[in-house]
Amino acid sequence: MTTTNSPTRQPLTILLAAPRGFCAGVDRAIQIVETALERFGAPVYVRHEIVHNRFVVESLEAKGAVFVDELTEVPDGRPVVFSAHGVPKSVPQAAEARGLFYLDATCPLVSKVHREAERHHEDGKQIVLIGHAGHPEVIGTMGQLPAGAVVLVETVADVATLEVSDPENLAYATQTTLSVDETTEILAALQARFPAIAGPKKEDICYATTNRQAAVKAIAPKVEALLVLGAPNSSNSKRLVEVAKTHGCPAAQLVQRAADIDWSALAGVARLGITAGASAPEVLVEEVIEAARSRFDVTVEELRTATENIVFKLPRALSVEQEAV
Repeated sequence: MTTTNSPTRQPLTILLAAPRGFCAGVDRAIQIVETALERFGAPVYVRHEIVHNRFVVESLEAKGAVFVDELTEVPDGRPVVFSAHGVPKSVPQAAEARGLFYLDATCPLVSKVHREAERHHEDGKQIVLIGHAGHPEVIGTMGQLPAGAVVLVETVADVATLEVSDPENLAYATQTTLSVDETTEILAALQARFPAIAGPKKEDICYATTNRQAAVKAIAPKVEALLVLGAPNSSNSKRLVEVAKTHGCPAAQLVQRAADIDWSALAGVARLGITAGASAPEVLVEEVIEAARSRFDVTVEELRTATENIVFKLPRALSVEQEAV
């Protein structure tokens, strides 16, 4: 696809990474909020950002969603949705204690990590979780089990100082949105120090994270600069910037919208890569392309490294007829 704006404008080839943008878990979470609004009417409350993207959050707010930090802010008699990142067990327990109707939008791949951690705990193993402290997904995963049952490591250096109850009775799990390469290094250090450590039957890092990082690895050496559309609190989006920088494109940066781009910094750039984190909608990619077209003589190419066709079902409470709350 080629668009010529003016023969005097600087030529710019935009190389789009594919896959990019929404994953099945994010798409499902947004559908849950939208379907709840249709079914129950506004307001529908959402505990924390449903996904890490302000554009998505503001779009849902415009439809009647109300985002809150804690359940105490949810009035009696209104439905509440838990975010795609997952929540500690104490959250649904608190909702049930109040008689609140809740919908769990936790990504099924995050729920898989929760169930695996529970099974290892039932087998008497302590869980080593590879992830980022303070991230909602990590808080949710650690909150599935009693205090001390899960210990967190963030870096290879953390592995060297890790204290565990029984080195012969460990299992590991990972946050689903980590850097594939960095996690491989941390896991190698864990297995070297604790050879008996057990792992999941299938890798915890989700297909979408893996696919988006692979696409960035493919385009990074082919471009002079790369833009990742995503939020500053989006783990998977930040990892895409890191992957680009370590695989051939040091001039990679995270931007939320076209308005955030310093276009003067792209003067002289002939090939620009663009991708989007798993919680960033395609409309934001299109917005950046249109902004580029107003400044450059743009050619758009796409480099696809995988095709995704995964769809997650909505909760049963929304897929069957329910009486209004």
